[in-house]
This record gives sequence, C-alpha cells and structure tokens, in this order.
Amino acid sequence: MSYVAIRGGLDAIGQAGKLLDALRALGGDSDPLDVAMIEHQLPLLHSRVLSEGGLYHPMLAALALKQCLGDPLEAAFTLRAYRSTQPRLGVTPPHETSRMRLIRRISAAFKDIPGGQMLGPTSDYLQRLFRLDLIEEDREAFQAIARQWLENLPDEGLPDSFPKVVGALRAEGLLPPVQPCETEPFDITRSPLIFPVPRSAALATMTRGETGGLLALAYSTMRGYGDIHPTVAELRVGYLPVMLPHPVTGEPIEAGEVLLTECEIVAMYEAGKDGGKPMFSLGYGACFGHNEVKAIAMAILDRCLQSGAAHGARNPAEDAEFVLLHIDGIESMGFCTHWKLPHYVTFQSDLDRLRTAQAKAGQSQGGTNDAS
Repeated sequence: MSYVAIRGGLDAIGQAGKLLDALRALGGDSDPLDVAMIEHQLPLLHSRVLSEGGLYHPMLAALALKQCLGDPLEAAFTLRAYRSTQPRLGVTPPHETSRMRLIRRISAAFKDIPGGQMLGPTSDYLQRLFRLDLIEEDREAFQAIARQWLENLPDEGLPDSFPKVVGALRAEGLLPPVQPCETEPFDITRSPLIFPVPRSAALATMTRGETGGLLALAYSTMRGYGDIHPTVAELRVGYLPVMLPHPVTGEPIEAGEVLLTECEIVAMYEAGKDGGKPMFSLGYGACFGHNEVKAIAMAILDRCLQSGAAHGARNPAEDAEFVLLHIDGIESMGFCTHWKLPHYVTFQSDLDRLRTAQAKAGQSQGGTNDAS
C-alpha cells in the first residue's frame, strides 16, 4: 500500500479555531470573563493550572483558563508552553517553608500542635448542598461578603511563622534527622528521566503532575495495593517568600511570594539501619497554589517511591518508572488526543491485513467443506 498525499483542509482548520473562540460568546448576552475574576473567584481551579503548568504566573494562568474555555489540562499546556520560551535569569537558594505566611494549617496527628490548628478556608466540614442563592447573586451583597469579613477580624495578629510538627517528632527521636544533600537538584526541564532517578527528580515530576493521576495512584496504596497507612503530620497552605541573591551584593532579598500547599505525612515505622532504633518514615508533597488533595497524594507517593527504592517495587505505586511516566497530565492528554489526528495510513494497513486474513480463513473453510 502506498502513501496518499492529501491537500486542503487549511480553511476548515482555521474556521474550527474561530468557532472554538465563538463558543465563548454564543451563550447569550453575558459580559466577557475578566482574568482577575477567574483568578479570585475560581481560585482552586486556578491553582491546578498554576501547579500543573509549572510556572507561577497568576495572571497568565487565569488567561489560559479563559482562552481554553475552562479546560485545566489545555490551560496548563498553554502555560507550560509559554514557560519553555522564557530565559532562566537565576536560581533561588533552598527555601525554608516554616517561613510561610499561613492561611491554613492543620494536623491529623495531634489535637494540639505548637501554634495551634488553623482551619482556614476549606469545605472539609461543610455539607455538599447547593446554595441556590448563588444563581442570581446580587452584586452589592457579593461585595459585602469580603467587607463584612474584614471588619470583623480580631485585633490580635498572627505570628510571623509557626514551628513544624515534624520538628517536634524529630526532637523526640521518632523521625530520622535531616540529611544534608550534597548533589544539585535534578532539573526535569533540561534533562530527560533516565531510571533510576534521584528523589529530587521524582518530587519535581510529581509537583507538576496531574492531580487526578496522583490521586488515583495514591488511592491504590490506601485501599490495599501497598503498606502505606499515612497520617498527616502537617498540611500547610500559605504564601512563601521567594528569596533571590541581590545582583550586586549577593545577599538574599525577598523578590515576592508564591502561594504554596505543603504536606508532610508520617507512615509506618521501619527498623533502623545498622541495628539502630526504629523510626517513622516520612513522605513529602508540595505544589503551587491551593491544592490539598494533590499535596497529600504526592506525599503518599513520595513515601511509596522511597519504599520501592529501598526494598524493591511490590506494587505499581512503588515503581518509580510506572508512577513518574504516567502522572503528567499534559503528556497523557497529548497522547490520548493524538488519536483524533489522521491515522489513515496505519488504519488502511490494518484493513488490508484483516481482509487478507478473512480471505485466507474463507479459503481454508471452503477447502474443509469440500473435503467433507
């Protein structure tokens, strides 16, 4: 079978793009969405795009959602494509997340933690019932929500930072001490994953992985395909100051801050090395934006991958190659949607083989009938 050249279709492709854009305006007489409105009124969806796009640019993340008609994977794809065109101007030193300006902080391990629990903005304790009053929300009533909240804030302010729960566990000898890392973190944007990979490569891959993919694999370990029974030592949501070296003095200065979700889980204790005392094991997750499910799932998978590296993979979630090559939503989406593109040649080959096989089967069946 020969290849067949196909021409034309460019006008149809152009019109399809115009129709896609027209879908935003075909819904009636509504006003166009403002990117600030997307960022502030859909913060959890916005956070997914920030995290999976791998670039902290709130305005462009909101623009991507508007441009892609609310598809978070396409929006993350657009944001990541933009990131790939930008120069790298510098590298930050390691950051200490205990300096986060917190808006939420909880622990499932202890009732009372140093600094206290901060429930913050969450739907964890709400019933999943429709608020029908939001269908026709009054503009003045909407603006009054934030105004009334700010007017009723307590006079005493929050402390600048809160101690880490895992710090108290380490002080008691229940977690291993922090080991300094002498090697440079693996840069997944410049080097391909060649297994086995260091933990820094796994964490970097998971932090921009797709939330649903991380959750599915983490859930597999929670319900039996593994031995991870995690306890959230601490879950933090807040703004982390970004420190950069001053271009003249080299001293670290605060260049801004990023919204971050961080989770540290403790899991089943393990026997100490070289006859040492047993200690809890630790899993870590962090991502841009407010995305608690992703941070928890990432921490669980981090613990699974550490176990797989130490003892061999006993289930899919402990296999680094299986996990890290299947959680990137943009790569997964790209491979899935490429099946919509023309596959005329390969399918014609399949047709030819099937027709030939059917003809041979018919001949064989006919010869058998003649013999009988």
